[in-house]
Amino acid sequence: MVNKNRMNRVAAAMAAATLISVAVPVASAEAAAATPRIDLRVLVVDDGGSSVEAITAELRDTGVPYTRVDLGSSSRPVINAAYLSDTVDGRPRAKFQGVVLPNENPFGTGSAEMTALAAYETTYGIRQVDAYTWSHPGVGLEYTDNGGYSGTLDGTQAAVTAAGKTGPFGYLGGQVTFEDNSPLVPESYGFMGKPRTGYTSYLDAPVGSGRASLVGEYAHDGRSELVVTFGYNQYQQQFRLLARGIVEWLTQGVHLGQERNYFAVHVDDVFAPDARWSKELNCTPGDYACAGGEGQESTIRMTAADAQYAAQWQTSKNFKLDMLFNAGAGEEWKTEHGGVDAMTAQLVADRAKYRWMNHTYSHPFLGCVQDTTTSPWTCEKNAQGAIQYMSRAEISAQIRDNNNWAAAKGITTDRTELVTGEHSGLKTAPQQPVDNPNLAGALADNGVKWAGSDNSREPAQRAVGAALTVPRHPMNVYYNTGTNAEMADEYNWIYTSRADGGSGACEDNPATSTCLPAPLDVTTGYSSYIVPQEARTALRHVLANDPRPHYVHQSNLAEDRTLYPVLNQVLDTYRTLYAPSAPIVNQTMKDTGVELTRRAAWDKAIANNQVTAYRIGKDVTVKAPSGVLAPITAPNGTKKQLLLGTADFGTAYAGTRSAWSGPELLQSAVTLKLL
Repeated sequence: MVNKNRMNRVAAAMAAATLISVAVPVASAEAAAATPRIDLRVLVVDDGGSSVEAITAELRDTGVPYTRVDLGSSSRPVINAAYLSDTVDGRPRAKFQGVVLPNENPFGTGSAEMTALAAYETTYGIRQVDAYTWSHPGVGLEYTDNGGYSGTLDGTQAAVTAAGKTGPFGYLGGQVTFEDNSPLVPESYGFMGKPRTGYTSYLDAPVGSGRASLVGEYAHDGRSELVVTFGYNQYQQQFRLLARGIVEWLTQGVHLGQERNYFAVHVDDVFAPDARWSKELNCTPGDYACAGGEGQESTIRMTAADAQYAAQWQTSKNFKLDMLFNAGAGEEWKTEHGGVDAMTAQLVADRAKYRWMNHTYSHPFLGCVQDTTTSPWTCEKNAQGAIQYMSRAEISAQIRDNNNWAAAKGITTDRTELVTGEHSGLKTAPQQPVDNPNLAGALADNGVKWAGSDNSREPAQRAVGAALTVPRHPMNVYYNTGTNAEMADEYNWIYTSRADGGSGACEDNPATSTCLPAPLDVTTGYSSYIVPQEARTALRHVLANDPRPHYVHQSNLAEDRTLYPVLNQVLDTYRTLYAPSAPIVNQTMKDTGVELTRRAAWDKAIANNQVTAYRIGKDVTVKAPSGVLAPITAPNGTKKQLLLGTADFGTAYAGTRSAWSGPELLQSAVTLKLL
C-alpha cells in the first residue's frame, strides 16, 4: 500500500520546487559530426520509494541492465557530465539510454545534478521517467483544483487514450482498473490533472464531467518526461499492466531484455484417484497423520463425462492443459472396478487434444523410506544409522513403465520431462534435507533433463545430476477436495482462528498467513472468496513475466469441477485487459526450463559486467560471453545481420519483436539494423 501521508509531504515539497531552465552546451564541431553511441543501460535514481522500486523490479525481471544510484547514500556518485557521458574511440558516448527519477527533480531547486541530467537528456535525446509526482505546471499539468482530483484511487476505472494506444501502451485492451481488494484498506493514492501545452495523456480517468490524466508524456525544452501521478508498488495490477509500456517508452523501443505473459496449468495425478478431505475429522483419511481416519477413506476421480468436459472446455477457451499421468495407479483402479475404466478410455481417445507428461507409474514416494509411525514422518535408517532410500532401479522403473504405457496407447510425451509424485526424490525439508542420491542416476537412465519442483519450497532452478529443476506454482485449489463445499471447509480449517473453529495455524504463523475475519459460508465461500483470490494470485504471476507453470490435480476437474471457475476468471480477465497482439504464452515445461536457464546465464553475465551493448544511429550491437544468448527487444521492421544479407529479427509480441539471440556464423556480436 502506498503511504498517503508520505506522498502528501512529497507533493508539498515538490510544489515549492521549479524545474531548472538548462542551456545546452555547444559541442565541438568534430564531436557534433559523429553519431553518438548510446549504451543500452538505464540509470535509476532511487529514493527508496515503492514506485522506483517497482520500475527497478520490471527492469531486473525482464533482463534490462541498469545502474542504481541510492539518493540516501553518502557514498553515492555525483551525477555530473563525466558520470553520464564520455568519448569512446573518438565518438561521444551516452552511458545510459534512459533515466528513471523518483519525480521530476529529486535533487532540489538549483541542483547542479539536475542541470547536468537535463543537459545530458537534451544533448543525446535521452528520455526520463518521473516515477511518481503530483499534478502541477512543472510537469505539464494543471493543478488538481482546475478540473482535476487528488485522493484515493481504489477501484478507479482508467482507460488508455487514443495516443496511448498508438504509442507505448498499444498492447493493452484499453481498460486499466485500479485494485480495490479491501474496502478497509486504502491501496492507491494519486493525482489527476488536465493537460497543458506540451503534454500528451496516455492514461486518463473520469473527473466530474470530463477526464484528467494519470500518465502522460511532457515534451519541453528539448526533453521528454513520462509523468506518472499515482503511487504504486510492483505487485499492483495497474502497474503490472503499464510496466511494459513504461520501459518501451523509456528506451524508445530498443533495449536488452524481453517480456512475455506466460500461463501453463499442470493437472497432476491423471488416471489416479485422490484422497478426500473429511470435514468431521478435519484431515484426510488415508493420510498417516489423520487420526481416526481408518476405515473412512474416500477418493475423488474424474469420470468419462469429466474427461469430455475437459476437452470441450479447452476448445472453448483456446487453452491447452498439461495432463501429468500415473498409468499404474489407473490400471490398479481399473482392476478394482471390474476391469472397466471409461474415463481413461475417453482421455486416451482425446489424447491429441492435450499435452502429456510423465508423473511416474504408480505415484510412490521416491525419496527416503518413510517411517509413518511418528508425526511428522521421519526417514528410516539401517543398523549403521544410514538413511534408507528408494533404489535407482525402482525409481527408473517408475519412469520407464509410465513412458512405455503411454507409447502403447499412442500418447505422445517428451521423455526429457518428468514430475515425480509430490516432487518426491528431491529434498524435502526438514525430514530429507538432500535429494535421494539415487535420483540423479535414474533420471539419466531415462533421458530426463527437466524435473518439476515445488516453487513454494524451491523457487530457483537447480541441478539434479545432469537434469535441471523447473519450479511450479501450487494453486490453492486443494487436491483432496472434489466439491466447492469441501474446498471452503478445508480453507476455513486452515485460515480461521481456533476461536472460530479453525486449526489456528494462521495465528501461530502470522508472518506467513493471515486469518480470515470469520469463517467462509461453505455454500458460497468458494465462489465468492476463494475463486477471486486464487485467480488474482495466478494472474499476478501471468503479468509478471513469470514462466513457471501452475499445478493442480485431477480431482479439481471432477465432481464440482472446482478448477474451471479459477481458470475462467484468469483467462477471461486477461483477454479483456490485453490486445490480441499480446496473447498468453502457454508453453511446455521443457520450454520453461530452457527459459529459466537462459535467464540465469544472462543475469550472471550482467552481474559480472560481461555484456557490451549499444546503439549508433540505426545499428545495434550486443556482445555477451560465448554461449550466452542475449534477450533483445526492438521495433517491428528490425533486421538481424547475417554473414550474407539480413533476416527479420525475433518474433512479434505486444507490438515489438524480441528473441534470445546470439552471433551468427563467423560473427562475434549480434548486429541489428533498425528500420
